[in-house]
Amino acid sequence: MSLAMYAAVAGGGALGAMLRYSVSLLTGAGFFGINGPLATLIVNVCGSGLMGLFAGLVAGGLMVPEGWRAFIAIGLLGALTTFSSFALDAGALFQKQGLGMALVYIALSLCLSLGSFALCYWLVRLPS
Repeated sequence: MSLAMYAAVAGGGALGAMLRYSVSLLTGAGFFGINGPLATLIVNVCGSGLMGLFAGLVAGGLMVPEGWRAFIAIGLLGALTTFSSFALDAGALFQKQGLGMALVYIALSLCLSLGSFALCYWLVRLPS
């Protein structure tokens, strides 16, 4: 990967992170705020929809240079929400390996990610 590709991903990532933060502010959520789930839901649904739109356009023949694909898909949408990447990966697995493999990936992603969060949260919250 070239320095230009890293710059494309970094630029898109900075923009996506600022957009995500802006949605949190607009919904009244601070760090770990009560409205956090609303902000997360909004960016996950919107980001996944945008990823689907972008992937569909590219799959349909829209010519997008590699640097712009990295800026949009990995940087911008990846920083806005990792759920968009998760949705893209699940869709690709479904297309290439079928429903069963996609469902295994979805179940493992949800269970292991939530389990990892719960375990690590519990570990640091143990009384000293």
